[in-house]
Amino acid sequence: MKRYLFLIVVMVAMTAGAVVKPGIEVLRDGGFKELQGKRVGLVTNPSSIDNNLKSTVDILNEAPGVTLVALFGPEHGVRGNAHAGDAVGDAVDPATGIKMYSLFGKTHKPTPEMLKGIDVLIYDIQDIGCRSYTFYATMGVCMEACAENNVEFMVLDRPNPLGGNKVEGNLVEEGYFSFVSKYSIPYLYGLTPGELARLLNDKGMIKGKAKLTVIKMEGWTRDMKFRDTGMPWVLPSPQIPAPENAFFYPVSGILGELYIFNTGIGYTLPFETFAASWIDAEELCRRMNALNLPGMHFRPINYKPFFALSVAVDKSLQEVHGVQTYITDPDKANLTLTQFYFLQVIHEMYPDKELFEQNPKRYAMFDKVCGTKEIRERFIKRYRVEDIEEYFNKDAMAFKHMSTRYYLYHEGSDLGLIDLP
Repeated sequence: MKRYLFLIVVMVAMTAGAVVKPGIEVLRDGGFKELQGKRVGLVTNPSSIDNNLKSTVDILNEAPGVTLVALFGPEHGVRGNAHAGDAVGDAVDPATGIKMYSLFGKTHKPTPEMLKGIDVLIYDIQDIGCRSYTFYATMGVCMEACAENNVEFMVLDRPNPLGGNKVEGNLVEEGYFSFVSKYSIPYLYGLTPGELARLLNDKGMIKGKAKLTVIKMEGWTRDMKFRDTGMPWVLPSPQIPAPENAFFYPVSGILGELYIFNTGIGYTLPFETFAASWIDAEELCRRMNALNLPGMHFRPINYKPFFALSVAVDKSLQEVHGVQTYITDPDKANLTLTQFYFLQVIHEMYPDKELFEQNPKRYAMFDKVCGTKEIRERFIKRYRVEDIEEYFNKDAMAFKHMSTRYYLYHEGSDLGLIDLP
């Protein structure tokens, strides 16, 4: 009995603490009127929950007048049990008996057969606002499939955990589009999933034009980081266990593609460290802090990873040494360039280390994540951030200005929908 009382108290506390309602709650509070009499498909993973941790799958499966007929899983799968990059197969959801289709296996895009008999395809996933994190790409190709097959597309909106103002990086260039750089947007794009869907649909970045509906959140404003929302966090992928990891992902995620350094993956600090077996941690820390990077601080760290995602990263899982990163002010920090400052300092400390030559086969993925080869080619000439900074930042302000047209939320107050012509 005491255990049940505890669970009730926790659930009431979660509801009382939340100042933001995600799209699924707004849809439910409106009596699911947009879905009445319709057969529904749902693109989902464990992060699609209400503020009492109830799954959107269960909410829609129980919704009166709504028939949930199919589930679609992005990278990591509907239940989130697949590792990064692993192909996922089709299956049946054991909890509901509903067919689950994989969008990270034989196809990334729903086929006409998958969409047969579906009136509206819903997207409800917690994203992290970064171009190399593939959920937004799944959303885009689902919009394309719906446009091609005359199926409605609906986004149940969720917060951008970085807030709605953080824009960093160059646009993707021709020849470097991939599922980790699917559309011509900056590395950090400063939009919610619903806002990004509106932009992709209106700017012709997807093939065709989807019949798009966005169910807005209530209470979210652009200045809010995820912790400000009071909403519970369910990890959208295995290496984003807390909303703070969404900030660290762009700090080291590009560097991780080189398979030279440990960035906390396989340890308790995913994306929070820069480390290798041959680094002098104290000296690295001193030099990194001497840069006085706005909004960033570092401390020395020594640890032994528990596992490696790839044998190419660390065959022996030996002890590594480096720095742990601390984001003291995310609004002032250039999160993405931090890893290039690390490479600059490492080159100064170990000039004989051919950093980019250790795994040249990783160039292609590194460039795809950067959205261009220019960043790598300019940087390795002298290993100086000043050589890439202007190029890296060249598109950010123009994109931010352009994207305001697609805002559904504003700073400090919710001013409602901005209609597109």
